[in-house]
Amino acid sequence: MKIYKYKINGNPYEVNIKRLTDDSAVVEVNGTEYQVDILLEHRQRKTPQLMRSHPVHETDQGPSKTIATERVATSGMIKAPLPGLILELMVKEGDEVSMGQTIVKMEAMKMENNIQSNRQGKVTAVRVKPGDSVLEGAVLLEIGG
Repeated sequence: MKIYKYKINGNPYEVNIKRLTDDSAVVEVNGTEYQVDILLEHRQRKTPQLMRSHPVHETDQGPSKTIATERVATSGMIKAPLPGLILELMVKEGDEVSMGQTIVKMEAMKMENNIQSNRQGKVTAVRVKPGDSVLEGAVLLEIGG
């Protein structure tokens, strides 16, 4: 993987990292291989990392996108389609919105995305503000009938 050269108390060491995981490593120091346990706690990443409980394959039969969209539409909750950063809110609590109206601008996967209303109604609650980082499925705002 990577080779490092160190000098400790005047003695040269060449360290070759052969394998690295979250809690262990296999390193070669001056030609001798060692199994090393990593004891440090890992720092929390600033960027959320998505983990699937099981791999998703194209052949998997799950709920269709139409069903999921209808479920969200009847609930009145507008949710983040992807993890990302809220750039701009186009509405505030009490505003009337129409179906298809852009209500939130969000940066996800290095692209600006317009989140649109999936129903007509009045904004009853705004749960985010510009600059917030959100995970997929986080409620951004609620629209009442």
